[in-house]
Order: sequence, then structure tokens, then C-alpha cells
Amino acid sequence: MSIKRFIWISLLSLVACIVIDLNYPYKTDIKNFNPAEVARLDGAIWRSYYEKKKLKLFFQSAELMRKQFGVPFWRSNVMAYHVAKAAFVFKDGKDTTDYNKALPGLIKYYQQINNISNENFDAAKAAKLELEWWVVRRYRDVHPPAEWEKYLSLGSEAVYHIPAGKFSDYAHLRVEAMLLRDNKGNDINEDDWQHVNHLLQQAWKSFSISLHS
Repeated sequence: MSIKRFIWISLLSLVACIVIDLNYPYKTDIKNFNPAEVARLDGAIWRSYYEKKKLKLFFQSAELMRKQFGVPFWRSNVMAYHVAKAAFVFKDGKDTTDYNKALPGLIKYYQQINNISNENFDAAKAAKLELEWWVVRRYRDVHPPAEWEKYLSLGSEAVYHIPAGKFSDYAHLRVEAMLLRDNKGNDINEDDWQHVNHLLQQAWKSFSISLHS
């Protein structure tokens, strides 16, 4: 076999694998995941976001999709693209009009989670709640942490069909981690990030318990 023919066959095989990966029917129970791994990646994504490392955040988001939802490789990258793009569109935004430009990407992201979930949910509603807590957190001077917790809990309720009140401990711990990061600002160090990760470990452990209790 010639090198040229080998390359063409390899490329066609790769394209076929990608098409199958992106389109074959795949369903999973999104309540089942490793909370320790999700917490680790959640913290890593936060750090990449604040350090403006877009490519790193993209790869971490894709890994999270695989670890949290068991999503196939190429599909996880498409999902990561939508959520990472939405995050940085929001980060660069200055007002409500700018922030709303992140919503289409969030809707696509949640639609893809809905597509693989054994139990359907309203993807547009989940995306709007996600964006809402991003917004209230940015305007922390007029929106206290209790409001951040509310939107985190409501977003979880929208996806998992479990009353928001059951996610109160998770939301409180995750917001505590956010406050630590925000209060440190540019002076945050490795020990601080370790503390953030410890709080996220507790938060996601509580989240997992809430899903199965």
C-alpha cells in the first residue's frame, strides 16, 4: 500500500470515527459520577478562567464531560467548546446585552447534556439559571451570597428534578469557595487554591449525596 493511500484511508477512518462519536445514540444516568474527580476539575476550570487560559479551560471542560457524564471523546470536545466559549463571552461582557450573548452557547451545552440524559429536562431553563448566577455573582455588591446559592440550587433542580432545598449544603459550600477566591483576588496563592479545592470536594460530595438520598 502506498503512503498516499494509507494517509487517505487513515483520514477517512478518523472522519468516520468522529461522525459516529458525535451521532450514535448514547444515554446515561447523569446522577452517577465521581464527585472527587468532578470537584478537582471544577477547581481547575475556575483557576484557568481567572488566569485567562482559554485553551486549558477547554480541555479541562472536555475532561469534565467525560468524567461527569461519560461522554465520548469528540462529543465531549463539542460540549466543552460551547460552555468555554460562553464563559469567556461572559467574562469579557460589560452589561446585560453582552452577558446575554453567552446564552446561546449555554443552551447548546445544556441541550447536549439533555440529549444524553435518561431523564429529560428543560435545557433553555437550565441555561438561563446558569447565566443568572453568573450575573448575580458579578454584581456581588447588590446580590448577596445567599442569592448565588439560590440560583445554584435552582439550576440543579432544573436539571435533576430534585427540590432545590436538597442542594442547599452543596450551594453553600460552593459559594464559600467562590467567596474565598474572590476575596483573595490577584493575591491568591497555592495554599488558597488548595483551600478552594477542599471546599469544592465537600460541595460535590454533598451534591452526589443529594442526588441519591
